[in-house]
Amino acid sequence: MSFSDFFRFMTEKSQLKRVALKFPSRCETRFVFGEIPVYAVAYSLKPDSYFTHYTAMHIHHLTDQVPKTIYLNSEQPPKLKGSGSLSQVRIDAAFRRPSRASKSIATVTGFRICLLNGMHTGGLGVTESTAPDGSAIRVTGLERTLIDIAVRPFYAGGVFEILRAYRKTGGEASVNKISAMLKTLEYVYPYHQAIGYYLEASGYPQSAIALLDEFPKKHDFYLTHQIKNPAYSPKWRLYFPKGL
Repeated sequence: MSFSDFFRFMTEKSQLKRVALKFPSRCETRFVFGEIPVYAVAYSLKPDSYFTHYTAMHIHHLTDQVPKTIYLNSEQPPKLKGSGSLSQVRIDAAFRRPSRASKSIATVTGFRICLLNGMHTGGLGVTESTAPDGSAIRVTGLERTLIDIAVRPFYAGGVFEILRAYRKTGGEASVNKISAMLKTLEYVYPYHQAIGYYLEASGYPQSAIALLDEFPKKHDFYLTHQIKNPAYSPKWRLYFPKGL
């Protein structure tokens, strides 16, 4: 019996299942017994990867939803920092456009697996945990998750869901850790203004928020892309959807 004949026999006569993950640029195949452990299958796709954004929110119990998209991040190699200066014109133009989104997506058993290729951080703020299917995984910790979802709202259910996530932390997130991580990450855009707004709006004490208030606020910024009916926070120099 050939190898392919053996697997055909096993998939017909046993609980062995062939899982085909059809990404736009390639197809990945996995074999599993019984129930398909979606998180374990996703985690097998990229070495040294970790779960982020809405998936991390779900794992940390920061959402009442059960997201049907699983976000797995594999970091890019280190790059030299760009020398371009930030201007208000560049910020305004960037946030008038839609947010960039990964197209590397495959569907399996009703879930979408979305592969992200994030900036190199050396696994900053990443911790070991257990996925909803019981598999051992790596996922962004609480503070890193709060940063990531503020940076990419599109991958976290949008700004209203993100504010609910900040509130669900119950004030337990360390603003000291968030501040230290932001200094290490050295984002070009002033995401500290968005994070400071979320922390304040979710009830964190002013004494803690003061750490982010010390960051420079040289430009007006936006909580998300393409805000149709914006309100403005003078304290954080931030545009956000009215009613948030």
